[in-house]
Amino acid sequence: MVLKSRVAFFLSGALLLGLRSHAQLKAPKPDSEKTAFQIADAWAPDYDVRSDVAIVYGIHDAGGDFEGRVKSWRDKGYKVHFMTGIAWGEYQDFFTGKYDGKTHWEDGQVMQNGETIWHGKDVPYVVPSATYLTYMKALVKRAIDAGVTAVHLEEPEFWARAGYGPSFKKEWEKQYGFPWMAQDESPEATYLSSKLKYQLYFNALKEVFAYVRSYSQSKGVTVKCYVPTHSLINYSSWAIVSPEASLANLEGMDGYIAQVWTGTSREPIHFNGVLKERVFENAFLEYGSMVSMTAPTGRKMFFLTDPIEDRRQTWDDYKRNYEATFTAQLLYPTVASYEVMPWPKRIYLGKFKMENSNETQPIPRTYATQMQVMVNSLNDMPLSSNQVNGTKGIDILLGNSMMFQRFPTHKGYEDPQLSNFYGMVMPFLKQGIPVGTVHMENLGLDQTLKNTKVLIMSYANMKPMSPVSHEVLAKWVKNGGVLVYVGRDHDPFQTVKEWWNTGGKTYKAPSEHLLEQLGITETSGKQNYSVGKGKVYLLRRDPKELVLQSGEDADFISLVINAFETDAKAGKVITKNHFLLQRGPFDIAAVLDESVGDTPLTISGPVVDLFDPELPVLPEKVVKPGQQAYLYNLTRLKSKKEPSVLCAASRVYEEKKGKTSYSFLTKSPSNTRNAMRMVLPAEPKTITLTDAGGQKLADVKTAWHKDTNTYLVQFENDSRGIRVQVNW
Repeated sequence: MVLKSRVAFFLSGALLLGLRSHAQLKAPKPDSEKTAFQIADAWAPDYDVRSDVAIVYGIHDAGGDFEGRVKSWRDKGYKVHFMTGIAWGEYQDFFTGKYDGKTHWEDGQVMQNGETIWHGKDVPYVVPSATYLTYMKALVKRAIDAGVTAVHLEEPEFWARAGYGPSFKKEWEKQYGFPWMAQDESPEATYLSSKLKYQLYFNALKEVFAYVRSYSQSKGVTVKCYVPTHSLINYSSWAIVSPEASLANLEGMDGYIAQVWTGTSREPIHFNGVLKERVFENAFLEYGSMVSMTAPTGRKMFFLTDPIEDRRQTWDDYKRNYEATFTAQLLYPTVASYEVMPWPKRIYLGKFKMENSNETQPIPRTYATQMQVMVNSLNDMPLSSNQVNGTKGIDILLGNSMMFQRFPTHKGYEDPQLSNFYGMVMPFLKQGIPVGTVHMENLGLDQTLKNTKVLIMSYANMKPMSPVSHEVLAKWVKNGGVLVYVGRDHDPFQTVKEWWNTGGKTYKAPSEHLLEQLGITETSGKQNYSVGKGKVYLLRRDPKELVLQSGEDADFISLVINAFETDAKAGKVITKNHFLLQRGPFDIAAVLDESVGDTPLTISGPVVDLFDPELPVLPEKVVKPGQQAYLYNLTRLKSKKEPSVLCAASRVYEEKKGKTSYSFLTKSPSNTRNAMRMVLPAEPKTITLTDAGGQKLADVKTAWHKDTNTYLVQFENDSRGIRVQVNW
């Protein structure tokens, strides 16, 4: 009875949605909601970012007056969405009894020592009980009544170290039908606890989103539903459980915001025996995992970056890592929607230190200008069929169960800093190979393995959700795919009571079932096996061993390269120390350290350097190891005869183009400095800038670049708008 209950839960519809084979869903149609930001405050000129969407955060945040905050942004021309945390946020009234006359502290996430995990000082992380979901529906109802066009329920997070409180114990017995087990007692208890946490937030989002859809449609509109969430990689690293990939197939779920920024990407990782921050590499993998999670399902994806982060650092640190994460997101040309920043008020009005200084100061004006150039360029960032340069088709298999084994550890088995994942990916990424990820939950979708030549996987850090995934993998290999399995299969989670060792199955490890589906009888000392038209390699080392010590990845790299070139016959593997992508007029580049060499990358121009607030025109750009570049390549200008703003620390409206004149309105946060470079048919004779009161701006600097017919203009921004008139 116990085993039957467990298996039934494991094979629940929520976990298997992605394993149902069906045609690829159609991609969403383009819309005008390309850029967005989230803000808890009412509109103000100092942080009038000029994206398409203002996502107003919280019903009770910023002193209440939610409807007033929504109206303040709508009145300035923004489309307005609503966001709140689904696992924490603004719930003091729910816990203290103000909501329904009863306290609900029992719904907090509780650790083994009896302490509640708090988000901030007043609100605990939540176990989503039925009463709590009723409360959440009341919040989204108020938002819909205020006229928002989308609801974002962010960060459905259940900490792995939680699971000891009364509400969770009650949900355990309801789900499993037997008494609660403390997750520290055994690997099985840990696994069951994590799966329940996973299921609870899947159910919570399913229920609230269904309410959003039905209630909004009763009012004659359809309000969209999004989940802003960290990547599977980050949640696994930080020991948090969340529904992740299963949501991509949830009815009524319109898309995600990929919450990747300095705070997630600076998590130190092991490579070549060294543990340190590798922000660009981590961001590249995080954004990639979000793309692979959603691409086969057609759900919309916004990419997030943050010019600062939650932890207090210096402005120099923020700038350096913002460039790294910003570059990483742009290297995925199938995504062109962005949350350009969270919390603009914190960015524009907050105070942080400079390097070698103990005094805090507002954002440096040069950094504000650079940031606004970058942010406004995203309004024009195109989708592209181009791909980042390098060998494609080497992919790593991920699964949501990566989150299930992170805390606590058992029998002395450790996976430091998620090294069983990074051991499979970093040896290739550091050689300039844009290694991809594949989500196990999507294996049943037609497009998931379409472009994969060599798939690398391990069950050291995760376990298969269902035997169906093995059937799909076996079919793929027999049709010509190449599979590299890495792992000793000796971690304590191999023997948890699951589908591979219950219901009449007696496999000692899930990989035994996979090998059976492949028709392989493992022979001691033998590493490669022919299966149909494909090939399987068995490397009996845990992936973490490849990165925890220096030089341990050489044989693994050689094996995979040989599999790619010889078995998959996919061409020669190209190694290099950089990534480069042409995307419309933009060149996006990153040069790696710890790579195959330290030769800089030279990009021929003329180019405009978009990371430089002076927007200089360079004959070429030299990018050194450990650096990134973001360039407007003037060699790909459509025309020098048609006037146009190429890049600016503001957004341009109301353009009018004449034979000898060009005019427009441009807006950006007040009290910031604009740098704008435009292309013109001829050198200007006059330029006039006028503010909203009709006064001409006096502090205007200009420079004509004859060789490229581009014109640099610098002046003070005004959120009300500056009229620009150019004549030649």
